Amino acid sequence: MLYKTLVIACCLLLTAQASLAEPPRKARAAKVAPKPKAMPPPPPLAAADAEQLLAAAEVLLGDYACEFKETIHVMADTVHDGWMQVVWRKSRYAMKPVLSRTGAIRLEDVTGRMLVVQIADKSMLMDVHLGQRLVDACVHPVQHAANEAAKLAPPVPGLGIDPSKPVAQPAPLALAATAPAAPPASASAAAASAAASAAASATAAAPAAAASATL
Repeated sequence: MLYKTLVIACCLLLTAQASLAEPPRKARAAKVAPKPKAMPPPPPLAAADAEQLLAAAEVLLGDYACEFKETIHVMADTVHDGWMQVVWRKSRYAMKPVLSRTGAIRLEDVTGRMLVVQIADKSMLMDVHLGQRLVDACVHPVQHAANEAAKLAPPVPGLGIDPSKPVAQPAPLALAATAPAAPPASASAAAASAAASAAASATAAAPAAAASATL
């Protein structure tokens, strides 16, 4: 019994010495997520010229109700005249109003990425870099009123074509009465000449026949 106790004590002692001789393990350094790159500040806004001020006067300010329950908000920049601030979700963009040749109003992002196009019946927000629409069918209250007025307006006269009326069938052509064809002019002249020759021959033969009868 004493022998077993000594053996167990020796084993425990050797195990303790081995654990003390082993160098401590280094703790693993926690991985630190890289910090996102800060977006560069937008370029400073230049003073608006006369064309930009005219375009800014045509911009519809306020909230736009878009498809899929999205909204965008357009407001005038309170510091820089002629510039607009467009808010979509949690992003805000400084935009320059530009009047296009077609009559549409373009709000161009100063960073060259976003673009708002305002036409008569709706507006849309586009990502120029991706080349796609982010939000479409955005309608301002002014545009909504114009759309409703267009629905109630009388139709504009066109080419006289009414799609609701059946297509008129053409009237049947009247058959012309068939008449004998007139002989050619040359044949008529020949017949008249032959008739005249026969009459002259008959006239000349009549005195001769009378003389023969007298004799």
